[in-house]
Amino acid sequence: MSAARRSPWPFVAALVAALALLWPSDNGRSLAVKAINWLADPSGDLPRRPSPLAIGVDDDADVVTAHDEEEHAYESMYRGSWTGRLRLQMRDAHDPLEPSTERPLLIAAAAVIAIFVTARSRTSPPRP
Repeated sequence: MSAARRSPWPFVAALVAALALLWPSDNGRSLAVKAINWLADPSGDLPRRPSPLAIGVDDDADVVTAHDEEEHAYESMYRGSWTGRLRLQMRDAHDPLEPSTERPLLIAAAAVIAIFVTARSRTSPPRP
């Protein structure tokens, strides 16, 4: 009596889906990182960290006041609760590596996982 073998194709399909989500674009972020950014701030209401004041603008009191208010809103949310800090970090997340480094690593990891899954599916344990 032969043991039933599990098909490796569901695992391979999940692997291909994971590659599609993690694959970085040429000029932006991967789909997974974009989804994390959007989940953290779907309506775009979280405060942004203001850019540094330009040289020569520090004489304009209105510009300095607006900059200070933006900075205060960001810092108060960042220092407030851990969920606010997590949301800000998730909204500003980027891919961990450059695309030229990340792509070969993804291909290598996918190849190793595919080989492991197909080899394991060939040697399934016998049924009791």
